[in-house]
Parts: sequence; C-alpha cells; structure tokens
Amino acid sequence: MHDHNFKNMILDYPVQSLEFFAGEEAGSDLLEARIIPVRQEQLKERLGDRFRELDTPLLVEWPDGRRKAILFLVEEETDTSKFSIYRLAHYCLDLAVLMKTDRVVPVVIFLRPGTHRSDLILGADACAYLEFRYVACNLASLPAKRYYESSNIVARLNLPNMAYSPEDRLEMYWAAQTGLNRLEDSPEKQRKYADFIDFYADFSEDEAVCYRIRYFSEKGENFMGFMNLLREEGRQEGIQQTLIESLGALLDVKFGFEGLTILPQLMAVKDIQQLKQMIQVIKLAKTPNDVLSILDKKSIVV
Repeated sequence: MHDHNFKNMILDYPVQSLEFFAGEEAGSDLLEARIIPVRQEQLKERLGDRFRELDTPLLVEWPDGRRKAILFLVEEETDTSKFSIYRLAHYCLDLAVLMKTDRVVPVVIFLRPGTHRSDLILGADACAYLEFRYVACNLASLPAKRYYESSNIVARLNLPNMAYSPEDRLEMYWAAQTGLNRLEDSPEKQRKYADFIDFYADFSEDEAVCYRIRYFSEKGENFMGFMNLLREEGRQEGIQQTLIESLGALLDVKFGFEGLTILPQLMAVKDIQQLKQMIQVIKLAKTPNDVLSILDKKSIVV
C-alpha cells in the first residue's frame, strides 16, 4: 500500500520529490532537466529467476549538457527492520549494468522511525574493495513545523509522516491540505492527494469534529481532506450535516446539555451561510437563549 502511494506521488511530482528526498544530489536545476521513469522490473539472468522489482527509478537528463545524466533509484521502506542494504546494493549494481552508467544515486525514504544500516564496506585488513552508501530521508524525524510554509508540494503532502506533538495535529493537517490546495491546480490531483493526506493523518472522529470547528469556520476556507464527502451528489446536504455536527459539538463544549436542547432549531436551518454565521454567534453568546434570539431574526450580522 505505502509503496503504491509513494510511487504515484513520485511519478506525479518527480522534480519536487527529488528535490525533497534526494537533497543536494538533486541540485537546483531539475526544472531544466528531462526526467524519465525507468522500467521497474530488471532483466533476468535466467528465465526461471524471479524478477527484482524496483520502487521508482528515474533517469534525469539535461538536454543542454550542463550536467551528465543521473539515475536516481528511489525506494520507500515502511519498516526499517526489513531494510536490507545488500538488496539495495544489488539493485543499484544491476541498474548500473542495465543502463550502462556509473552515475547512480540510491535514495531510501524511511516512513517509520527505527535504526537502519547506513553504509556497506566489503574488504579485509589491507583494503576496502567495495563501499556503498545511499541518501536517507527519515520522514519520522523531520520536524513538521519546518515545512508548514514550504513551496514544495511533496513536503506538504508528507507533513502527516513527519514529527509533531499531539497538540499540533490539527495545525499540521491544515498546513498539509492548504499546501495541496494552493500548490496544485488540478482538481483531480487535489482529490487524489487529499486522500493521501487523510490516509497518513488518520484522524479520529473527535479530531475531525475539532478540525471542522477550528478551521472550517475560523479560517473561512473549505479545503480538501475528510470533507471530500462534500464533493458527492448531495453536496449541499453534506455541508449542512457537517456544519450541524460542528454546531452541536460547540454547543456541548460551551453550554453542556442545555446547549444541545436548541440543536433541533439549528437543524431546521437550510441556509448554509446562516449556519456558518451561527458558529461565530455561539462563540459570542453567553447563554443558549442568546443564540436563539439571533436565530429568530431574519438576518444575522456578526
């Protein structure tokens, strides 16, 4: 599942992926390069042999010749205990033979925290005959706050996979979804990667309600994410239901059971803008009756 998710992301955003995951090896001129996905299944030495399948090999070429072509082998590793530097070295050597190049850069994205071997040295007392290293991106150790305002969409999509405190989860999610909305123009890709963020954020129902209350109303914007239900045919009904849930949670927090007694009156409101305004009304109200008195008016001015 994770392999598939990251393959899609890297192929959809190859420049941003290499800039984020490969660091200085990627350089700063990838926008002038041509990036070509390479076959994932390597050739067999014998017909009965098993295929060795690579995650995402990318050949980067500069048409103007400013740099020699580089072959990036990008691997996603979910469980560090299953990572094998020997297997990775095999992949790189096989790919170098297949593509007839020594300019190969292995990049490993570690999704979960854990220890992993960083280099391989084959030799004896007199000499090291083979040395192998790779570029490691340990997502779980990167501070998410550092990338809240990043212009790299791959960094913003991976905020849920980074390090953050529990109290920052809502803000982290907001930064991820706003980054997607502002850095990606395609509605199809917005929907696709809103699901990516949702998958790795893994919000609970309580967190979803808190997020709707804090960001859906206060920020004045509706970004993607678990609110994808609003894209379905019953979009208006979905918006109304979402707002009613938010209003109910807010009434409960502020007034307790007494506040919930006025929820049926709010549920009767069909106007979406009026329901949005009621969130601010509840925040300013001192009693449930204050909310009802404003609701009874023909227009709401907050």
